[in-house]
Amino acid sequence: MRTINKEKIIANCGHVVVLKGGDSAEREISLLSGEAVYQELLGLGVNVSVLDVSDTVVADLENLKPDLALIMLHGPGGEDGTIQGLLEFMKIPYTGSGVLASALAMDKVKSKLIWQRLGLNATDFVMLSEATDWQTVIDDFEVAVVKPVNGGSSLGIAIVKDAASLQKQFEMAGGFDSKVMAEKCIIGREFTVGVIDDLLLPPVEMRTSREFYDFDAKYADSDVEVICPAQLSEKEQIELNELARAAYSSLGCEGLARVDVMQDHGGAFYLLELNTIPGMTDHSFVPLAAKQAGINFGDLLLIVLELEQAAN
Repeated sequence: MRTINKEKIIANCGHVVVLKGGDSAEREISLLSGEAVYQELLGLGVNVSVLDVSDTVVADLENLKPDLALIMLHGPGGEDGTIQGLLEFMKIPYTGSGVLASALAMDKVKSKLIWQRLGLNATDFVMLSEATDWQTVIDDFEVAVVKPVNGGSSLGIAIVKDAASLQKQFEMAGGFDSKVMAEKCIIGREFTVGVIDDLLLPPVEMRTSREFYDFDAKYADSDVEVICPAQLSEKEQIELNELARAAYSSLGCEGLARVDVMQDHGGAFYLLELNTIPGMTDHSFVPLAAKQAGINFGDLLLIVLELEQAAN
C-alpha cells in the first residue's frame, strides 16, 4: 500500500477542474463519472470546479484558469487525444495518458496491431466495409463480434453467427463510428484489470446471462455477477497481470487505465481493449477493485492527482 499524503497532494494540485459530459455517445456515463469525482474531491477539501465540455470549452477554461484538469470524458473527443491536445496547447496539465497513447488506445485496430506485433495475445479481427464478403468473415470466425473501432461502454456492439446478421450489424455499428470491425468471438470468462502507473488492481470478473457484457449489463442489470478479486490460480493471475501491464506500457499509457481481457475455455487470455479513462460511476469496476485493494474512492483520486504532479 502506497503512502498518501493528503494535505501535500491537495496543496500542490491548486485549482482542479473536472471535465465531464462532452458530445460523444457516452455523454450520460461521463456526466455520472464526472459528478461522482467532483463531489468526492469537494468532500476532500480540494479547490475544484466542474465543467460540462461543449464548443465553448476554450473560453470556459480561460475563465476558470485551472492549474490541473482531471479528465472524465468518455469516448471520442475526450478519450482519443483530442481534449489532451487542446490542454497541451493551452498549457494546462491534465491527468491520464497523453495525446498519442490516448489516440492509440481509443482505436481498437491500432492498439491490436501494436499488441500483435509485440507478440501479445489479442483477438483476431478484420475491418468491415460495404465491399466485405460477409460469408467469408463468418467462415473464418464462426462467431464474430461486431463493434465500432472507436468507442466504449459496449455501444454498437453485437455478437453475430451468420452473414446476414453480420451485414446488418455492420450498418448499425456505423451509426457510432465511421470505422467498424469484426473480431473472433472468444467464448469463456471476461475480466478487467485496473492499472494505476506501476500498480495493478485486483482483477474483476463479470458474469451475465446476456450474450456478453453489453451496455445494459454494465449500467442497468441488477442480476449481473461481479467477482472481485476474480478466482484465478496463481499461474493465471501472474499471466493476466503480465498481459495487462504489457498492454498498458506498449501504448505508452500513464495514470489510470483499465484493460479488458477474455479467457477461452483452454485457459488462454486475449486482449480486447484498453480504456484510458475508465468509468467512475457506482457501477464502475476500477473503484470496486481499488476498494478491494484497500484504496477508497477518495484515496484513488488523490493517487491520480499525485501521479500528475510527479510527472511535472
